[in-house]
Amino acid sequence: MSNHLKNETSPYLLQHAENPVDWYPWCKEAFEKAKTEDKPIFLSIGYSTCHWCHVMAHESFEDEKVAEILNREFISIKVDREERPDIDSVYMSVCQAFTGNGGWPMSIFITWDKKPFFAGTYFPVKPRYGMPGFGDLLDAIANQWKNDREEILSSAKQIIGYLKNSKSVHKEESGKGLPAKAVRMFFDSFDSKYGGFGDAPKFPTPHNLLFLTLYAALKEKDEEKEESRDSKKKKEVKKNRENKEYKANKAYMEHRENRSSGDILNMVEKTLVQMRKGGLFDQIGYGFSRYSTDRYFLAPHFEKMLYDNALLIAAYTSVYAITKKRVYLDTAEKTAQYIFREMTSKETGKERGFYSAQDADSEGVEGKYYTFTLSEILDILGEERGRAFAGALDISAEGNFEGVNIPNLLKSNDPETDFSGEIQILYDYRQKRSKLHLDDKILTSWNSMMIAALSMLYHVTQKEEYLKAAAAGQMFIEKNLSEGLTLYTSYRKGKRSENGFLDDYGFYVAALIGLYHATLHKAYLEKAERFCSEAVRRFFDKETGGFYLSDLGSTELFMNPKETYDGAVPSGNSIMTYNLVRLHRLTGKEEYGELSQKQIHYMNTKAKDYPAGYGMFLIAGLLSDNPPEHITVVLKEASDLEKIKKKLPFLADVVIKEESKAYPLVNNRTTFYVCKGHTCYPPVNTL
Repeated sequence: MSNHLKNETSPYLLQHAENPVDWYPWCKEAFEKAKTEDKPIFLSIGYSTCHWCHVMAHESFEDEKVAEILNREFISIKVDREERPDIDSVYMSVCQAFTGNGGWPMSIFITWDKKPFFAGTYFPVKPRYGMPGFGDLLDAIANQWKNDREEILSSAKQIIGYLKNSKSVHKEESGKGLPAKAVRMFFDSFDSKYGGFGDAPKFPTPHNLLFLTLYAALKEKDEEKEESRDSKKKKEVKKNRENKEYKANKAYMEHRENRSSGDILNMVEKTLVQMRKGGLFDQIGYGFSRYSTDRYFLAPHFEKMLYDNALLIAAYTSVYAITKKRVYLDTAEKTAQYIFREMTSKETGKERGFYSAQDADSEGVEGKYYTFTLSEILDILGEERGRAFAGALDISAEGNFEGVNIPNLLKSNDPETDFSGEIQILYDYRQKRSKLHLDDKILTSWNSMMIAALSMLYHVTQKEEYLKAAAAGQMFIEKNLSEGLTLYTSYRKGKRSENGFLDDYGFYVAALIGLYHATLHKAYLEKAERFCSEAVRRFFDKETGGFYLSDLGSTELFMNPKETYDGAVPSGNSIMTYNLVRLHRLTGKEEYGELSQKQIHYMNTKAKDYPAGYGMFLIAGLLSDNPPEHITVVLKEASDLEKIKKKLPFLADVVIKEESKAYPLVNNRTTFYVCKGHTCYPPVNTL
C-alpha cells in the first residue's frame, strides 16, 4: 500500500513510497495534521545513494512494528537533502549541536511549528553499537511528549537560541596570512607516505587541492624572481623539486615556514597519483567514488557523486596545466568519459543534463558491483591475459577486500598501464553481472560544477567533445531549470522543484564564467552578470555581509543560515566570493569590486580560526590579491578568435574588444594589450 510519497519525483522519496510508514513529503498538510492531532513530527533526511539510509530503511522503515509506532504516535516526513538543501542545512546544525557530529540518514524530532527537540543520525532497530533501538527511542519520545512536554519545549527553545547566537557577527578581520596558515595546516595533516590529509576515512576535497595548486603556482613566480638574483638558490629549488629522496625525508616535513612551491605541489601530486592508482578510482569503469575508508585509497565507500567527479576533473586538469604530466590529463579525461557514458541524460534536443549519483550497493551488498574474484578474471580474460591483468591490478585468490578484489594500481609503478582491451571486456561483463541504482535527478548546482569542469578541460585540450557537453549542460539548465532569472534546484521526469537557493545561483554563475573563459563568447559573460546580480538581490545581507542560503526574509524555517565552510563541496558564500572577484576583473565594474571586498572581509571573520576549511574562499582571495594577466584582444578578423584561444594563458582574464581609438590594431593584425598588476605593457601581435 502506497503512502503520500507515491506522486513525488525524487528517487529517494520514491524508494520509501511503499513503506508501511505513512510518510509525507515536506508539505503544509503534514504540519497541519501534526497540529490538529497534537503529535510530534519525525523528520528523516537522506538521499537515494546513501548506504546507511538503505540500512535504516530496511531495518526500521520496512518493519511493521516500527511503522505501527510511527503511524500511531508521530507524523512522519521524508526529505531528499539534495532537493531541499535549506532544510538539510538547518537541521544538520541541529544534529551537530545535539550529538557533536552529523550525517545521513538524519533523524530529527520536531514540533508542528518546526522546532527541533531531539536529533541523531542512524539508529539500529534493536539496541547495539551503544545506541538505543529505534522502536525504544520512539516509545520514549512519545511518552515524554504526552507526560513531560514542557521539558521537550524547553529543549527546543535552548537549541534554537544556541544556534541563533552562534551565528552572530564577529568584528571585521584581516585576511592577511590566512592562505599561508592554511598551507601550514595542510602540511601538518599531510600523509607523506600515502597521500591525502588526516587519518581514514580520507575525502578527496578537490577544492583544497585546487587552492594548494594555485598557491604553489603563485609562490613559484615569487621564487623565480628571487632565483633570478640568486642562481645558487635556483639550482637548490630545482634539486629539491626533482629529488624524491628529499621529498620523502622527514626533515623536509619539519621546515614548516620555509616550504618551496615544489614542496606544496608535491602534496597535491602525491595525493592525486595515489587516488588515481587506488580503488577510489574505478579502474574498470572510471570515475571516482565518494571517499576512501582506509589511508591507502584502496577501499572506497563505493557511491559515486556527480560533484566529486566534477571537482576532481578540475583538480586533475589544473595540475596537468602546470606540470604537463600525462597521468593527470589521462585521469581527467577518463573521468569525463565515465560521466558521458553513465551519468548524462539522453534528451532529444541539444541539451543534456548530468545525473546526480550512483549507489554503493547492488543486490543489497556494498561494493559488489565493483569487485572481482581471481577465478572470474581468469574465466573472462583467459589464463594468460587474465594472469597478467591480475598481477598488475592486485587481484589474488585471497582477495584484497573482504575476500574479493578491488582492482587497483597501488603496487604498480605505472598508473597508466595499458590494459584497455581487458578493461572494456570487464566493463561489459560487469554491467551484465549486476546493476547499480542511478539517482537520475538533475541538480542545478552539481550540473553547474560539471559544466565548469568540462569548460576547463576543453580550455586545456581544445577537444570539442568537452565544450559540446558543457554547452549542452548549460542549455539544459536554461531550458528546464530556469525561468527568466529564477533558478530551480532539481529536475526529474519533466518536473522541477519549486525552490532555488544560493548554491544554484553561485555555481551557475561560475559555470557561465567557465564557459566564457573557454569560448570568449560574450553572451556567457553577460548571463553570468545577470544571474550574479539576481543572487545579490535575493540573498546578500547588505548590513553585515554574507549571503543567506534562502531568499532574504525567508520564514519557512526558524533560521536562514549563511553557509561559509567548504565541506564536500564549496559553500555558496565561497563560490560567490570567487564570482565577484572574477567578474570585477573581467568587466572592470566597481560594483563587483566593492561587493567582492565586502564579501572577502566577511569571510575572513569566518575563516580566521581554521582557514584550511575554506579552500574555495582562499582561491578567491588569492585571485583578488594576485590577479592574473588581464589581456584585451582586438581581433583583425572574427575567425582569429579560434586561432588564439589555445595560445592564451590558463589563468588569464581575457576580454575581446572591437578596434577603437583606445585599442587600435597594431600592424593591421590581431593585437594583444597585456596588463599585470598595475602595469600595462606595449601592445603586441603575438603572446
